[in-house]
Amino acid sequence: MRRWGSLLLATMLLVMPLVGCRSRQSQQTTSSQTTRQSRLETVLKRGKLICGVGADLPGFSYVGQDGKYVGLDVDVCRAVAAALFDNPDALEIRPLTPKERFTAMQSGEVDLLSRNTTWTLGRDTEVGMEFAPTVFYDGQAMMVRKDSGIKSLEDFKGKAVCVQTGTTTENSLADQMRKRGVTYQPLVFEETDATFAAYAQGRCQGVTTDRSQLAGRRSILPNPDDHILLDVVMSKEPLAPLVLGGDTKWFDVVKWSVFALFNAEELEITSQNVAQVASTTTDPVVRRFLGVEGNLGKGMGVSNEFAIRIIKHVGNYSEVYDRNLGPKTPLNLPRGINTLWTKGGLLYSPPFL
Repeated sequence: MRRWGSLLLATMLLVMPLVGCRSRQSQQTTSSQTTRQSRLETVLKRGKLICGVGADLPGFSYVGQDGKYVGLDVDVCRAVAAALFDNPDALEIRPLTPKERFTAMQSGEVDLLSRNTTWTLGRDTEVGMEFAPTVFYDGQAMMVRKDSGIKSLEDFKGKAVCVQTGTTTENSLADQMRKRGVTYQPLVFEETDATFAAYAQGRCQGVTTDRSQLAGRRSILPNPDDHILLDVVMSKEPLAPLVLGGDTKWFDVVKWSVFALFNAEELEITSQNVAQVASTTTDPVVRRFLGVEGNLGKGMGVSNEFAIRIIKHVGNYSEVYDRNLGPKTPLNLPRGINTLWTKGGLLYSPPFL
């Protein structure tokens, strides 16, 4: 009995310090998580949003005639700035190449990346990003000269294809050619301008990227009608804004700002009627969405009227799309699957409840 008592005492003396150590470690971890500052506080304190975009993607992010960046991706940045500051111009734009974009995000150089970036598993996990809702569902395509005689990917045997490095399209092109047993020559460039300049100079017989980008770049070629997009889709390209992983508070603000664009269109609230709707509606769903009642915005750490701010300054998703990609623009891209779920598309917002 005395022997068992001695063993029990020795065991307790050995285990108790370990328990205490683990407890202290747990307290330190909890304390660290509690005191870690969210990017939301950093942005609010700074008084402006720093947003990474592309520099040369007509329809998505490029410099307009007035010298300012415009496009669908830029409007996503403006929507988040409007939600935070009631001012879509409380924004600093950082043009980034595909190779630079993730480093800029990981280093904290930008708060948000809204740059024609495809949502993939690897980027979501290994690269450590959090993707907000997809703002444009795209697919990889190929552009060739109309008089080239090229009609399919098989026709590229022994020919050159211009493609940007650091993109999903580079890998998808290799996969598609490998599946078809087509030996081709990839000409790889870091910059979008250099990629399309090489194509314009005839250094490659085709150029590949997202279909929307090809349509945009074709619109600024000297003779756009001399070029066609092949009837082929090489990959799925869901394009979405993203933030650095591990910051739920900031991610929520970006995520629900994008959902607000979708939801406003579904509720038929526009930049033209939002003020009137907010002051007259008795619909409880609309009142909660616009922050007329409830505390959805405050619960997220922003103004209760964040959705009103977005719609007032930027519009709903339909307005954003039409302004940048719609029938009155050089791109004239049909919305296709980039329409609301109520109209057979893929855009869907969870309830603002």
